[in-house]
Amino acid sequence: MYDILIVGGGPAGLTGAIYALRAGKSVLVVEKNSFGGQIAFSPKVENIPGTQQISGAAFADHLTEQAMALGAEVELEKVISVEKQGKMFLVHTEEGSTFEAGAVILALGVKHRMLGLEGEQELIGNGISFCAVCDGAFYTGQDVVMVGGGNSALQEALLLAEVCNKVTIVQNLPFFTGEKTLQDALAARENVEIHFSTLVTGYESHEGSLTGLRVRKEGEEEEQKISADGVFLAVGLEPENEAFGALAALDSRGYFDTDESCQTATAGLFTAGDCRSKHIRQVVTAASDGAVAAMAACRYLDSM
Repeated sequence: MYDILIVGGGPAGLTGAIYALRAGKSVLVVEKNSFGGQIAFSPKVENIPGTQQISGAAFADHLTEQAMALGAEVELEKVISVEKQGKMFLVHTEEGSTFEAGAVILALGVKHRMLGLEGEQELIGNGISFCAVCDGAFYTGQDVVMVGGGNSALQEALLLAEVCNKVTIVQNLPFFTGEKTLQDALAARENVEIHFSTLVTGYESHEGSLTGLRVRKEGEEEEQKISADGVFLAVGLEPENEAFGALAALDSRGYFDTDESCQTATAGLFTAGDCRSKHIRQVVTAASDGAVAAMAACRYLDSM
């Protein structure tokens, strides 16, 4: 039995835990993969106030250690459902555990978006990757493709350019959406080639391993092939909120439809972080949500 149970151990969930613990509440954080969230895979983070530069992994470790030092309990399990019974919540996991709490914060984060092309799922781990920090070293001296043009894609491409023979960036827009400093850094790399206004139309493979991509430039009918030993996808993220839609309304894109109060229509149930409908998804906005949701949960508990 806990005062507050937080589903998700990223910046939103862990910040929520810190605020709730400092308010004297007992807290359990349940995370399905690894603590720290998506930021843990960023090679370099330079936009966290008060920290000029830090690796995503180090930031994730610091945040997790801070929450646990304050008394947060943690479990590595996948939450599959939440139900409300009277004034209490029952939280069920895929592993068969059931936890009780007076309030729940859903800080589920998001997952990597796929291109939805034939054979994509089978090639994950056989040429398709999402994390240059994790998998970049496997392609030392080889040719890779980065699909995407936002901050994550550009950061990953820079990291890959340090170890790979050639990095080809395929961006469906006629411009990058990532920061100017990252664009400038890529422009200075001689082993980086950029294809703007270009769509990935298919994967090439041999005996279950990726050998390249098929692409088509906007306005052209003919496909081109790009040979590659590996492909890294950074085409955005999407929520996994469907299992909780009965208790918390979802918008048209599947995000929790809550405002800045982070309160759902179910009393005692709150949302925080990238899983929530919002305009900007950054570490600082996730942490802000975590603080707001935790304080709202504390007020809810104190009023019962």
